[in-house]
Parts: sequence; C-alpha cells; structure tokens
Amino acid sequence: MGVFVFLPLVLPLTAWPIARLAEQHLHPRTATRLLTGVAAVMAACSTLCLALVMVVGTAQLPGNPLPDGWSDPEVRAAVPYDEVAGKAAIPALFAVLVVCGRTWWRHVRVRRRAHRALAGLRDTEVAVLPDGAPYAYALPGGGRRDRVVVTTGLLECLEPAERRALFAHERAHLSARHHRFLLAVRLAAQANPFLRPLRTAVSYTTERWADEDAAQTVGSRRTVARAIGKAALVSRGAPAATPAGLAGLAAAGPVPRRVAALLRPAPAVRTWPSLFTAVGVAAWGAATGAVVSAMSSANSAVTMVLILHAATPL
Repeated sequence: MGVFVFLPLVLPLTAWPIARLAEQHLHPRTATRLLTGVAAVMAACSTLCLALVMVVGTAQLPGNPLPDGWSDPEVRAAVPYDEVAGKAAIPALFAVLVVCGRTWWRHVRVRRRAHRALAGLRDTEVAVLPDGAPYAYALPGGGRRDRVVVTTGLLECLEPAERRALFAHERAHLSARHHRFLLAVRLAAQANPFLRPLRTAVSYTTERWADEDAAQTVGSRRTVARAIGKAALVSRGAPAATPAGLAGLAAAGPVPRRVAALLRPAPAVRTWPSLFTAVGVAAWGAATGAVVSAMSSANSAVTMVLILHAATPL
C-alpha cells in the first residue's frame, strides 16, 4: 500500500478552493450537489483507509482477538511507520465513529422533539405556533407529512407577499430534501476535519437554493429579499429558537450575501462549469481529488485483503 493509504486523509485539501468559488459562481443547486458528493466520497475513503491502518495497529496489541498472522512483519511493512501510524489510528477511528454516531443521534432526536412539540396542533402542511419569538423552519416528516413551522411573531412582521415568499422558501427546503445534504456534509466534516469548509459552503448554498426556488415561485426576487431581510432584522438579538440542524429562512448563511444575490439577475443553470474559468479549474481539482481518493482507498483495501489472506494460516 505504501503512502497511498494516507492519501485519502489529506486529499480533502484539494476541495478547499471549490468550497468558496462554488458559492459565488455556480447555481446553488449545482454547488450543493457537487460539494455534498465530493465531501461524502472523500469522507468515506478517508474513514476506510483509517480503518485499514487501524487493523495493523490493533494486530500489534497483546491479547487482541485478531489472527496471529495479521501481526506478521510483512503485514506491518504494508503501512509506512506502522508502529506510530497503526496505533494512532485506533483512537482516531474510535473518535470518528463516536462523533459521527453522536451527530446522527442528535439529528434524529431533534426531529423527534420537533414533531412531538407539534403533536397538539392540527395536522396541516403549515403549523403556526403562538409564539412571540420570530422564527420559521422546515421540518421533514420522514414517514409522516413534511411540515412548515412558523410563529405568529414572524408572521406579524411580514406583509402578505413576504409571507408567501417565506412559505415558498420553506417548501423548497422540503421538496429538495435539503436536510439530507446538510446531514451528509455534517457527518463528512466529523469524519475528516479537512472537509469543514465544504460543510460551511453547503449550509449557505442550500439556503441560496431555497431562495432561488422561492423567487421563481413568487415571481419576484425583491419580495424574497425583503422577506429574508425582515426575518433577519426581527430575529437579531433574539435567542435561537429554530431546532439545530433544520433549515430556516434566516437561520443559516450570511444574510447580506443572500439578499445581494437576490437583487442581482438569477444565476445561470449549468450542470458543470467551464474548465477555462477559476471555478471550473477548482471543480475539476476537487473531482480529481475525489477520484484519486477513491482509487487510493480501493487499491489499499484490495492490497490489505490480499496481504492478510496470505498471512492467515488455513
């Protein structure tokens, strides 16, 4: 395997340029899908390689349940600096599994709590809470109906056209399943900290995606911009009431940048940027990094399986 087993651990660095450029130059839908796909592939590959290195480290521990042949010098030679890297991979992989498991459980728990909080209300698409705190969010239903949750405190601050923009924005989150993209990049960033810029970027692009869909539904980009601006102003200084991890009108993403984007013409819908642009070069660089990461992890996995099979007595 050589140093190839370590490549997926650092290749996420190749995605840093596209994280920022995609926000500025790509359609939000394209940027969200591209960044989420790259993050998911790189996180899976880095975790796999960490597990492969961990096998070598675990086989060196006394009293381990692994076959004796797995601690053979030929097996350890497959991983450079096996004494240090192998043993360091054990707590690292354990930390990744614990943090990702906690993130997943917290996501499930937040959704359950949000649904329980609405249990006493009518089963309608829009749930209006008698709360003076101004907030709104999209609550995915899973096996139950998706719902838009909004408080009377926010509705009172918006004009009728702005309320339509609010509902269109939250429905866009639900119809495009933005919570899945957000959860995927959150788990990826937990698995490999080098992917955190992609998580931040996707938090912004999903909001921009919903903004653009809402503007198309309402038919006025300025109306959506006003709704976002008012929601941000009335929410300033108020305690965060939106459940963590759920998309909201002004909960994620820099609001001034979103408003400024809505005051400009709608972005062009392109499936892939041109190579002769900065964003195109960055996109190809991130895609190449993801492909190399996948190839390196696959090569390392196959090599390790063959070596362990040869070292294990029949």
